[in-house]
Amino acid sequence: MSSTTESLWQGWEALPNGPQLLAEVDNALEEWWPRIFGYHLLKLGALSLEMTSSASKINHTFTLFPDHRADVVADFDQLPLKSCSVDAVLMPLLLEFEQDPYRILREVDRVLVSGGYLVICGINPFSSAYTGKLFPQYQNRWPWYGRFFMPARVKDWLGLLGYQLVADERLGFHSFLPDWNYPRLCRQWQQRLLPGTGSLYLFIARKLDTPLTPIAPKNKKRVAGWQPAATGGFSGRNMKQSDHK
Repeated sequence: MSSTTESLWQGWEALPNGPQLLAEVDNALEEWWPRIFGYHLLKLGALSLEMTSSASKINHTFTLFPDHRADVVADFDQLPLKSCSVDAVLMPLLLEFEQDPYRILREVDRVLVSGGYLVICGINPFSSAYTGKLFPQYQNRWPWYGRFFMPARVKDWLGLLGYQLVADERLGFHSFLPDWNYPRLCRQWQQRLLPGTGSLYLFIARKLDTPLTPIAPKNKKRVAGWQPAATGGFSGRNMKQSDHK
């Protein structure tokens, strides 16, 4: 689906337990924002409007998505920004609704400075969030009509782009369906026994540019003491045969 789909007009309140999910994501990022330095923080997508980054050391924060509510109105696959001009990028629930998510990541990588941080929040299919895709009444509703990528696949994309994963968390241990009641005790047991089944995954990755430096040739070890000189192509056996002639 393109960037102009219904997902752009939805907020966290449209998700099951959306305010709770938003609070969990903000709480998980609160300890990371003070560690991220720079001049510009880019927030992609309408969901980023409600996310707080007040603890960030970055003074200039702006949002970008194709709607008048954004600070910059543009598509995600063609960011109107200079290369290496942004110090951190926040992407909440964005890759699931794009036709070419890897292209979005490449475009984000283009504008991100070396050493910059990329924060990705997505829906974990290895969780109760996938249950909505099994029921017809949810399949055509947001967010279940999107593509839920396995966290391992997103990690592979980041690895191909040269990113180092510095944080990997799972959040949102509940049914993810609005009509189901999920007791708090069940959520606590799920988080304790099945920590990888949270409805959301949260990745914090850092861009690393590794220079291609030539490898110096290994120095040959020199053996101390006298060594016989190499012959001019004659073996000892041939020399002995010539002596008998």
